[in-house]
Amino acid sequence: MPTDIEIAQAATPRPIAEISAKLAIPEEALEPYGRTKGKVNLNWLLQQPVRKSARMVLVTAISPTPSGEGKTTTTVGLGDALRHIGKDAMICLREPSLGPVFGMKGGAAGGGYAQVIPMEDINLHFNGDLHAIGVANNLLAALVDNHIHHGNALGIDVRRVTWKRVLDMNDRALREITVAMGGVGNGYPRQDGFDIVVASEIMAIFCLATDLADLKARIGRIVIGYTRDKKPVRASDLKAEGALTAVLKDALAPNLVQTLEGTPAFVHGGPFANIAHGCNSVIATTGALRLADYVVTEAGFGADLGAEKFIDIKCRSANLRPSVAVLVATVRALKFHGGVAKEDLNAENLDALGAGMVNLQRHVENIRDHYGVTPIVSINQFVSDTDAEIALLMERAEAMGVRIALASHWANGGAGAAELATMVAEACDADERAADEGHDSFVYPDSASLLAKIEAVATKIYGASEVTASSKVRNRLHELQQEGYGDMPVCIAKTPYSFSTDAQLRGAPSGHVMDIREIRLSVGAGFVVAVCGDVMTMPGLPKVPASEKIDVVDGQVTGLF
Repeated sequence: MPTDIEIAQAATPRPIAEISAKLAIPEEALEPYGRTKGKVNLNWLLQQPVRKSARMVLVTAISPTPSGEGKTTTTVGLGDALRHIGKDAMICLREPSLGPVFGMKGGAAGGGYAQVIPMEDINLHFNGDLHAIGVANNLLAALVDNHIHHGNALGIDVRRVTWKRVLDMNDRALREITVAMGGVGNGYPRQDGFDIVVASEIMAIFCLATDLADLKARIGRIVIGYTRDKKPVRASDLKAEGALTAVLKDALAPNLVQTLEGTPAFVHGGPFANIAHGCNSVIATTGALRLADYVVTEAGFGADLGAEKFIDIKCRSANLRPSVAVLVATVRALKFHGGVAKEDLNAENLDALGAGMVNLQRHVENIRDHYGVTPIVSINQFVSDTDAEIALLMERAEAMGVRIALASHWANGGAGAAELATMVAEACDADERAADEGHDSFVYPDSASLLAKIEAVATKIYGASEVTASSKVRNRLHELQQEGYGDMPVCIAKTPYSFSTDAQLRGAPSGHVMDIREIRLSVGAGFVVAVCGDVMTMPGLPKVPASEKIDVVDGQVTGLF
């Protein structure tokens, strides 16, 4: 079987003008980036009305495992399958970060015969959006230190600067650094650090902004630090919002590409779901709802992280609602949650599969009971899956009262997900409310306190028995409540690999304690971040990084996935 990159490179992409024509985008509204990529003019796109016939499909997954679940692959395959059965569909994905591309994950554009292309461009530099976000973030960091150097009229306390620099790379050596060393001319020495670009608040703002004016206003609200008497200092105090908006202006237009089967796809924005809200941009999603009847989009990691933030942050902010949620799982991954070691996942093991089903069941219940969305389970099929394992899976899913489809889009493209597409279309067609009518079933109300919101997610979604926090964290939550930020949603940063904060706890642990390590305010993004466990905003590379397999042979990139 050829590799993902070999499959992608063997394809003959259609000209991007041909893809845009499927969406009735006029020639003057398409801004080509070469032959097979483009951006859609933002002014034109925002002038188009959202279709009342448009329905949004959320693709999420069980808790991630080392064997992989294929969420992005399913998103691509489902989009192709909807077109395969005659529906007017397009997909919306996040842009990959170079950190995971060169680190543990490799490429992130789907897999097999369910990919977006050009795969190499999307996984590497693409159209420059992440570069622009990094430049904007670091311009603000430079303006902070420059202001302090030239007299510090705002009285910024150098010990309380919260704005970090960023780099789109996993580099643990930059987590904690000292800047401005070397003498008077270099500024005032202080502790600093780097986050990865996708963890920047600029990225979160970029993905939640509805237009350029909203982007600029959100940037102006960013709190970069505090004075000695703990008064917040904002980006607008540094007169930074205009320049940052100028840097991001072109990037804010969504990127148009295609799948291997020619299905139109927006790939735009990419905050991590374990440290931010983990969804592609609101502009891309609402733009797709202006151009197609069925919009398939994904949220990062499992349904406890990505889907919860999709509902409680993105849908709440952008007045969106999904008609159905596709929950992706594999027999292999469920056996892993049942206690099987990674190297033994190909062997039939009905006991482990049965034990691992608790993970699937909790996600189904969360989606249905707490998010208020109809779930459909999609099993990403592997050749190692046995008839007995499939039969058990079907039996258990039926007992949960949820529809389930076997999908082979990785091997067979859109045709392999036709059954899933039919189920999804039926659920969407039965939904009488439009995607822009706003969601009405959240895990917590706006009026709840910040701590109560955190407790609601922890107990309802994660199965925790309680939330603990130091007096420093509780005082910070109280301060934010008093300062008027209590109506914001919460964004919990934790490991994606377990319902708990311990990545080693598989299945569906209950009764565990969730400890809040730190609270971060993201005023521009519009949420408060609760950092739990040992989650990092600047990841490190693994012992054997994916970069070791990547090369250029005869002018072509190899080993990307």
